[in-house]
Amino acid sequence: MSRIVAGPFNRVEGDLEITLDIAENKVVSAEVNSPLYRGFERILLGHKPMDALVYTPRICGICSVTQSVASARALADAMQLSMPLNGELCTNLVLANENITDLLTHFYLFFMPDFARDVYQQQDWFEPIYARFKSTSGTASAQMLPARADFLHLMGIMAGKWPHTLSLQPGGVAKAIEAKERIRLLAIIGSFKQFLETTLFGDELATIAQLSSEKELWAWHEQQPWQSSDFRRFLHISRSLELQALGRATDQFLSYGAYRVHGKNLWKQGCVFGGTSVPLDTQDITEDHAHSWMSESHKSHFPAQGVTVPSLDNEAGYSWCKSPRLNQQVMEVGPLARQVINGHSLAKDLVGRNGANVFSRIVARLLEIAIVVPQMELWVKQIDPKAPFCHHGDMPSEASGVGLVEAARGSLGHWLEVKQGKIANYQIIAPTSWNFSPRDLAGQPGALEQAVVGAPVIDGEKTPVSVQHIVRSFDPCMACTVH
Repeated sequence: MSRIVAGPFNRVEGDLEITLDIAENKVVSAEVNSPLYRGFERILLGHKPMDALVYTPRICGICSVTQSVASARALADAMQLSMPLNGELCTNLVLANENITDLLTHFYLFFMPDFARDVYQQQDWFEPIYARFKSTSGTASAQMLPARADFLHLMGIMAGKWPHTLSLQPGGVAKAIEAKERIRLLAIIGSFKQFLETTLFGDELATIAQLSSEKELWAWHEQQPWQSSDFRRFLHISRSLELQALGRATDQFLSYGAYRVHGKNLWKQGCVFGGTSVPLDTQDITEDHAHSWMSESHKSHFPAQGVTVPSLDNEAGYSWCKSPRLNQQVMEVGPLARQVINGHSLAKDLVGRNGANVFSRIVARLLEIAIVVPQMELWVKQIDPKAPFCHHGDMPSEASGVGLVEAARGSLGHWLEVKQGKIANYQIIAPTSWNFSPRDLAGQPGALEQAVVGAPVIDGEKTPVSVQHIVRSFDPCMACTVH
């Protein structure tokens, strides 16, 4: 058996290293290290509760809106404050703008360039894929980046700037939308939709959103040449490399639910154990520090009572990430989890056949784009410029609150406690904390640590390309992980 330390990884938000034990050219075990401590949970202590809206978006430059929404919801929960309909619609639009931008960026700039690596030179698809997706020089980024920039103009109109907007508030949004601005928002979404239908999918979004099985997916793929769209290019590569057999983890999923309007979520809240969907009880969520460089490594904590005190005295520690668990079980979060829990038949069929893997995770990401963008048009049309956009309230001197939201990468939770008018405790569990956690008190490896077991390793590889595919299929945000 040999051991290598893979990393640091490029095209990953933040810092990541993985220690791999290898035997017979396969990974047999792994330890995932988030090698940076940032300490936002400590920074927030003693501040006024509303200061969290300024600090938490700065946890990350690409997930800042999601952090803002989670923080605003925790504050609203503590204040027992509700949103008007316009506030819900505008929050959903700004959140969707960031999430869809992240999903698109991941596909074009983080995931697909790996197939332009020299290791694939012998593949019959290599030359066109190299020309299309090679980092910095590929034709795909030249098309995608302007479309992405135009799409983010929605953020400018609705939130002022990105990242780190302050428009998102506990009771709604600070920026009202005028009637003429709705027309501009629809034009922005319509232009982005055209890019998706002509370049990414090569078909109408409704057609993609309605694909109901793996059989239908491949039948759709065969309707046009594989180079007719970027989604078909991905499917062609996936079939060639059998990506559905790579990167299977727990097949246990968690989603907090997302895009709430009138008390109903577009994505359902829930979890899946053993293929069965069950309601989520947030009281079943715990974190432990058994293999983290944190104090109190001998016990688990409920998030509201969580402790973030760094300590290098834990000899079993190998990461700054904690180990969140639901019912003491390792969970996977992200677009695939959302679609399975929401009951989308294609996602359920893919998982039923081969579990959560590199292929099914990427398909779910693109499926989510096809579903959400048309929904954004409906939200814009429901905005009433004459109605309220925000409710206001007072923060009690003693209060607690929870803010749950779905980021592009999965389930994000903020837990807030206020005493004597100041923040007494603030705990955050980020999506990549779920997916890239170290082992827990029971010795269970995290989702990624399980997913890379069995990955093939070519002689001489320092950072195996198979492991890179698996890592990027989760789209990690390590900056949020080590908040």
